[in-house]
Amino acid sequence: MAQLFSYVSDRCDDEQVAQYDEVLCQLAELVEVEARIHVAKLLAPLERAPGTVVVKLANDDIEVAKPLLEFSNVLSDDDLIDIIARQGEQHRIAIAGRSSVAERVGEAIVEHGEASSITRLVRNSNAEFDKATLEKLVARATADAEIAADLRGRPEIDWGSLRGEIDSVASKVLETLDEDKSLDPVAAGKVNAVVYNRMRNRAGFSANEWKVAYNQVKALSDRKQLDDRALARFARFGYGHHAAAALTVVLRVSPEVFVKWLASQDYVAITVALRAAGLTPELFEAIVATLPWRDLPSQADKTMVRSRFEALEKDEASGIFELWRAHSFRKRTAGDDRANVA
Repeated sequence: MAQLFSYVSDRCDDEQVAQYDEVLCQLAELVEVEARIHVAKLLAPLERAPGTVVVKLANDDIEVAKPLLEFSNVLSDDDLIDIIARQGEQHRIAIAGRSSVAERVGEAIVEHGEASSITRLVRNSNAEFDKATLEKLVARATADAEIAADLRGRPEIDWGSLRGEIDSVASKVLETLDEDKSLDPVAAGKVNAVVYNRMRNRAGFSANEWKVAYNQVKALSDRKQLDDRALARFARFGYGHHAAAALTVVLRVSPEVFVKWLASQDYVAITVALRAAGLTPELFEAIVATLPWRDLPSQADKTMVRSRFEALEKDEASGIFELWRAHSFRKRTAGDDRANVA
C-alpha cells in the first residue's frame, strides 16, 4: 500500500489521500516493526503524504520514526515540538539534525533535550535560535565545554554586538564563562548575536516555503485539525506561508489565485474572502499582518482593511465570494471547452 502511494502521491486528490491515510493507519497497528520501518522510509521523502499515518509513525520506535523525523517535510513545527516533549532523546537527536530547524523547534530541544541532542542542534548550521534560547545555551555552556566550543565556532555569529543586548542573568553567566579559560571570553560574550543575523524580512513570497507550508497544511487537514485555532497559531508565530496555504484550503480556491492576491496586494479580495470564511475581526487583523505580501502592509493599510472588514456583513461577503467563484468556474470551463475543440 505504501509503495503504491509513493508512485501516485503527486496525482492523488484529497479524498484519495484520506483513504490511504485510513488504511495505512489500520495496517500500522497490525504489522511488525520491520514493515513499519519500510513504510516510514517510503513516506519520508514525499512532498505530499497522509498526515495521520506520518505523525503516527514519527511517534513510533526510533527505528521507525528516524527517517520521518530527519527528512519529512510533512511534519510541521507543532508536530515536531510535540514529539520533542513526549518522546525520548533519540527522537530529539534526529530532529536536531534536520536540514532546517525553526526557532520554536530549537527552543523545545533546548528545553527538553539532553547533551547529545543539544550538541547536535548547536552544530547544525541551519538551526535558528531566538534570544531566550541562546541565553539558555550560554547557561548550558558553563557546564559543558563541548557546547561552549560549538557556540564559539558558529561562523554566522556577529561577535561585535552582544554585550549590550543580553539580559542581566545571562550577563552574569558570561562573567563566569570569562573566568573559564577553556572558552574564549570574547566569543562567549557575544554569542547571542546569532538572533540578529537570523532575522529575516518576513515580507515577500517564497516558492520553496510555500511548497513546504502547503503540504504541511494539507497534512493538518488530513487530521481534521485545520481550524481557527490553527490559523491563530500561524498568525501568532509569524508563519505567513502556512496561514496563506491554510486559507486556500479553507476557502477552496486554487493556490495560484491566492498567490496572485498576495502578489498584487489585493486587500479587497482578501477582505471579502476572509469575511465570507467567518473569521473574527481580531483573527483577520492578525492574519493580514502575517501573510507573505509582496510588500509589508503599512499601518494605514492595516487600519483600512480592518475597517472595511468590520463594515462588511458576512452574508454580503459570502454572496460576493460565491458569485466570484461561479464566474471563475464558468471561465475555466469555457477555456477547457475551447482547448478540447482545438
